[in-house]
Amino acid sequence: MRLERLAVDKFKVFLTFDDMHDRGITKEDLWQDVPKVHDLFRDMMLEADDELGFKVDGPIAVEVFAMPAQGMVFIVSKGQADDDFDDEGFEEGYIEMQVTLDETDEIFYELFHFEAAIGLASRLYSFGVKGGKLYSFQDRFFIKFEEQEIEDVNEGAFIALLAEFGNPSTISSYRVDEYGKRLMETDAIKQLYDYFIKR
Repeated sequence: MRLERLAVDKFKVFLTFDDMHDRGITKEDLWQDVPKVHDLFRDMMLEADDELGFKVDGPIAVEVFAMPAQGMVFIVSKGQADDDFDDEGFEEGYIEMQVTLDETDEIFYELFHFEAAIGLASRLYSFGVKGGKLYSFQDRFFIKFEEQEIEDVNEGAFIALLAEFGNPSTISSYRVDEYGKRLMETDAIKQLYDYFIKR
């Protein structure tokens, strides 16, 4: 479980599918009102308090985004008393949540360093992967693939390769796209291969 503060009243949690498997939770469970999901959210709130100093003292909204072959991102926002929450019967220590679930068809990774992008390109190019977009943001490098760019590739092997050179990003691709620098807007793997590897 990795946490990142996004604003005074908002934080993000990234859970890999391995994290969820360890907890015995599936994506479908998140729609259910079951004890293990309550435990997951309670653990998130405790960790947010410990790591980020984020105190939950009222209703919260939770947006859940499923990312193919990577895991789930939870965006947790504090609600206001005048939001769409029903605060009648609200008890201290009780967290009222509104949960929405969405799915994205992109794969977005933060690379360990620029050389990792070159190493990744050399491995993926031999698998026939040539697409992707490469970004820099806050002295870090990110690579994004749309699902259709890797549809002919073994997904497990593809994710295992990505994991050698980086981690699933806890920063949204929208933020990086808006505030970061687009280094290679198309065919990033092919461009990296042509510039740095091809002899």
